[in-house]
Amino acid sequence: MSSSVTRHGRVLRLVLSDAATGNALDFGRVAEAKAALEQLDPAETGAVLLAADGPHFSTGGNVHAFAAAADRHAHVHDAADGLHDFVRVLDAVTVPVVAGVPGWAAGAGMSLVLLADVRIGGTRTRLKPAYPGIGYTPDGGMTHTLTRQVGEAKARELVLTNATIDAETAERLGILSRVVADDEIADEALAAATALAEGPTEAYGRIRTLFREGRARSLSDQLDAESDSIADSSTSLAGLEGVDAFVAGRPAQWPSATS
Repeated sequence: MSSSVTRHGRVLRLVLSDAATGNALDFGRVAEAKAALEQLDPAETGAVLLAADGPHFSTGGNVHAFAAAADRHAHVHDAADGLHDFVRVLDAVTVPVVAGVPGWAAGAGMSLVLLADVRIGGTRTRLKPAYPGIGYTPDGGMTHTLTRQVGEAKARELVLTNATIDAETAERLGILSRVVADDEIADEALAAATALAEGPTEAYGRIRTLFREGRARSLSDQLDAESDSIADSSTSLAGLEGVDAFVAGRPAQWPSATS
């Protein structure tokens, strides 16, 4: 694994931005992270952590590279496609995704934050759509995920006005799960990912599937899917252990492998 893809116990840590370019998104790293996710085995990996090695989570696309491209249309389209290939794979993983968000998460950086299940920022964390600032439209799924997060009216306002969203506002809107001291972001995010990685991995996979597939279902169809899923869970290794541990009044010993 490269330095952009590392393992911490059952946590797969991914760094998609490059500190050398002000934490702009690095598409070599994106490709490496995508390959790591495609090989993810829930028996070995129980959570994914989106992290940063520099002062910012990600300042988005490398605008200087956009400007220098001989064919800007082709360059930007290829960049968006590369990012979206990663987004599709990340969205489909069956383990929880945590984001540790220091400093700025702008443009595609903000889009990546919105993909995580748990998002931990600091008091100096700032999020910004950024795209209108260079006359671009969003990518990375922002027009989908932000709308589902805060509602269409608020999402339109935030993107069209290119709002800078401070940590307090982001937590209130649910864009950040919680805010900690800035020097504690990395440790808190890894701790959260580690705790999830040691939990009922198979159940987490079913939960993520219900949320993902529920986007396109009616309430009635989702209720049917929930009935099937909870019944299947009851005979899984995680479900059997969870109920037996509860009845016995002991901590559950979650199996790491899916069933």
